[in-house]
Amino acid sequence: MSSILIECQYFGTINYYKKLFEYDNIQIEAHDYFVKMSFRNRTVIPGANGLIQLTVPIENGRNHKQLMHAVKISYRENWIIQHKRTIDSCYNRAPFFEYYRDALFNILNKKHECLLELNMELLNWLLKQCKINLNVQLTDSFQANYLPPVMDYRNQILPKNYQHSNLGDLKYLQVFEDRIGFKTNMSIIDLLFCAGPTAINLLISNENQ
Repeated sequence: MSSILIECQYFGTINYYKKLFEYDNIQIEAHDYFVKMSFRNRTVIPGANGLIQLTVPIENGRNHKQLMHAVKISYRENWIIQHKRTIDSCYNRAPFFEYYRDALFNILNKKHECLLELNMELLNWLLKQCKINLNVQLTDSFQANYLPPVMDYRNQILPKNYQHSNLGDLKYLQVFEDRIGFKTNMSIIDLLFCAGPTAINLLISNENQ
């Protein structure tokens, strides 16, 4: 059975989930060092005036030498309220937002201690909404190199390159498309709120990478 090794992202981009759905087994890296300027603690959604970045602040953010499983979320500022208000503002007109809103916000309201815990609960929730059953496990140690049949896809989808991803004809109607044009490879919640149950069909049927 095919396997992929990848980091756990905050919500995750559309091509992140498209890549996951190509494999039967998913290994989430829990023992590498936290990488700044990655999607581990941020996501991007389209707003009325352009792209909006939502970032989860972490404790000791200037310290690069934190293992991912030990990275703690900072609550010195109430980022949860800011994220929820922004999501509400951006998606209150999305056709499926009301269906998913409360369950998603309940996860954010839990105030997870560690970033990995938050990301994993969001990942499992999103897989459930897509009605897809995958074997997802955390790594139990760090390994620099992996050999086939494991595909090592760690740190391939980054804020500096995510918009260059070729998603082929994967397109759907976005809330602010008439103002700012269609924005490719946004956070998976953009696809979920706008396309609802058909999101999984778009991800699986689109073959271009």
